[in-house]
Amino acid sequence: FCPPGVLPLCRQPPAWGRAARQPPGPPQPPGLPLAPCRAFSNSKILVELDESSGVATMKFKSPPVNSLSLDFLTEFCISLEKLENDRACRGVIFTSAVPKIFSSGLDITEMCGKSKEHYAEFWRAVQEMWLRLYGSNMVTVAAVNGSSPAGGCLIALSCDYRIMVENPKFSIGLNEAQLGIVAPFWFKDTFVNVVGHRVAERSLQLGSLHPAPEAHRFGLVDEVVPEEKLQEKAAAVMAQWLAIPDHARQLTKSMMRKAALDRLIAHREEDIQNFISFISKESIQKSLRMYMEMLKKKKS
Repeated sequence: FCPPGVLPLCRQPPAWGRAARQPPGPPQPPGLPLAPCRAFSNSKILVELDESSGVATMKFKSPPVNSLSLDFLTEFCISLEKLENDRACRGVIFTSAVPKIFSSGLDITEMCGKSKEHYAEFWRAVQEMWLRLYGSNMVTVAAVNGSSPAGGCLIALSCDYRIMVENPKFSIGLNEAQLGIVAPFWFKDTFVNVVGHRVAERSLQLGSLHPAPEAHRFGLVDEVVPEEKLQEKAAAVMAQWLAIPDHARQLTKSMMRKAALDRLIAHREEDIQNFISFISKESIQKSLRMYMEMLKKKKS
């Protein structure tokens, strides 16, 4: 991990002397085979890269609810790093292969009844996921095709653009307060940067989950569309963003997001210790156990 205040290479904007990502070459003449669609997959995430467009799709496939377990977070970071280092890839669309859910957020079983060493490893993985995604040089679009509470909402918030299925049954928000948990400062910073201070403050204190139409109304998501139009709209938005010269877009993105990224990097170890101290409290462990029991009863 990098020293405070220094962004890893994958999170730095391209230097003026170093080539930025460039658009793919001109379309191939008729009759020639199309550029291949390369796929690589692991147990929880399917990744497909269309080399003709320079756009990859990362589909979450960790049923039942795409919870952000340590394994999922590790695979997420590895997949994103592979794409970041692939010069054929300029943008990523994130979506879910599990019906009705984008991601349920952090896996509660990783935070309940484990050792302090495990809590540290887990929280570092959560941090790494956010640092890589929020600081990515690529264009990132969230195609939210189901409910997206807590950490699932954070993934969407960290993207450049959010499109959600127009279904009032699907909701999105940072609802940690409902579980007796406090969203960390970098969750808060990301939320404020998207929706503004007042909306974020009210929503965080109440632990609100917002139905898709309401989330669109105050800017938590940029668009809502019928489910059958989601992928088409995501591709159209991606094409619009990729039409901008990469170096200008990347440097602008870095300028806008650098303060939030630097703040976590400078306080990363402190943030981990705060998480361990908080999550280890018996009152918090009790709340988490009660919540897990409630989920078990719902399933049964």
